[in-house]
Amino acid sequence: MARNPCRLPACFPSFSTALFFLLLLLLLHRQCAASPHNYHDALRKSLLFFEGQRSGRLPPDQRLRWRKDSALHDGASAGVDLTGGYYDAGDNVKFGFPMAFTTTLLSWSVIDFGRTMGSELGNAVKAVKWGTDYLLKATAHDGVVYVQVGDPLSDHNCWERPEDMDTLRTAYKIDANHPGSDVAGETAAALAAASIVFRSRDPAYSRLLLSRAIKVFEFADKHRGAYSSSLHYAVCPFYCDVNGYQDELLWGAAWLHKASRRRVYREYIVRNEVVLRAGDSINEFGWDNKHAGINVLLSKEVLMGRSNDLKSFQMNADGFICSLLPGMSNPQVQYSPGGLIFKAGGSNMQHVTSLSFLLLAYSNYLSHANHAVPCAHTSASPALLKRLAKRQVDYILGDNPLRMSYMVGYGRRYPERIHHRGSSLPSMDAHPTHIGCKAGSRYYLSPNPNPNTLVGAVVGGPNSSDAFPDSRPFFQESEPTTYINAPLVGLLAYFSAHT
Repeated sequence: MARNPCRLPACFPSFSTALFFLLLLLLLHRQCAASPHNYHDALRKSLLFFEGQRSGRLPPDQRLRWRKDSALHDGASAGVDLTGGYYDAGDNVKFGFPMAFTTTLLSWSVIDFGRTMGSELGNAVKAVKWGTDYLLKATAHDGVVYVQVGDPLSDHNCWERPEDMDTLRTAYKIDANHPGSDVAGETAAALAAASIVFRSRDPAYSRLLLSRAIKVFEFADKHRGAYSSSLHYAVCPFYCDVNGYQDELLWGAAWLHKASRRRVYREYIVRNEVVLRAGDSINEFGWDNKHAGINVLLSKEVLMGRSNDLKSFQMNADGFICSLLPGMSNPQVQYSPGGLIFKAGGSNMQHVTSLSFLLLAYSNYLSHANHAVPCAHTSASPALLKRLAKRQVDYILGDNPLRMSYMVGYGRRYPERIHHRGSSLPSMDAHPTHIGCKAGSRYYLSPNPNPNTLVGAVVGGPNSSDAFPDSRPFFQESEPTTYINAPLVGLLAYFSAHT
């Protein structure tokens, strides 16, 4: 069997450190693709995906036309307006925890890489606002945060379009007696990060976002607890907070520090660094675990020479970078034979895009400070980190053993049977009459490609051997999520201007 030229060795135990990095650089330079990628086109499509995930009444400038209005009475059973927001993945539930994280990462993408988005900057800002408009509704009443709309068990028992939804639309909330510092902390982070996005674009809206973020954070900190304890029956096993709520409190404080420049938040971070376990699981970053993100975000100030009292966070960030280098034998971060970051669990692309985003963001912070990361007996330069991040993006776009793009609608070959209700069922235009809960099952089981192309959707991706089943029932591989795409927006924006 011919050896795949994109294959990466798992480790180099017999080589010296210097020789290892020389080989690593050669591998990263190797041209595995037949042609360069159009990163701006991929950026455009990655943002278009968010329009396909919209809930509520769609605006006149909606570009994905096969989607229609849906869930127009969300919140009515609780006497509140919870219309809008995003469906997180291929189902029709609005989960607040991943939606808030999506909004935070979209905002961070605009903050750090908006200047390279070109004509897509406006669409990126719209994607942020669609999330924040909903989060403002969910936090409109003091001492209450609505964290989910839709009963996941009844929803997952059906295969139907969001436009046809007739499952329970229960509104779930946290309050002083049912705390949820995790989801509230992430919501505060999202509102604070977005306030930076709108600071010059819409100052009044920015002030509203920041003031709401402050209130929500105070609530999260005062009434500590995990929402998966308060609402276990509704949020588990879908978006349980396995990691604990402590990281979200630090994450919320970090974004409030960045957005408000108030000393109180930096003092909070320093005072609670040990209590809230800032040094835990430093190579994790996603909707449940914010540790690596906290360390990278706070490191920027340390590298700029402004906050030496946060030096430990920069040290953690350096450790995170070293743990991602191929061949460093970290049991929590592996690479597939084709070179894809792989972590155990479902929807692996969420790890690929979020960790790659941090690699790129940190490389920029290092570049401005003329700094490199010390790893064992050598160092990792900002240029190396950028190449590592680009290698992951290129894998997603088609530089992989299957020569398949994992972004729907990009490239000549991409997933056609994604695990997504709206995409897999006939559109309202093609089939105006109602399709009931179980009537959609035949479309779910059909071997035919989805009739509606969810342009820009990035699926969960291949397994640890680079194999991919293009099949709806394999949801861990074939389901797209908003939190896969959100960090990818920033990556694509950067590489569209730096290739």
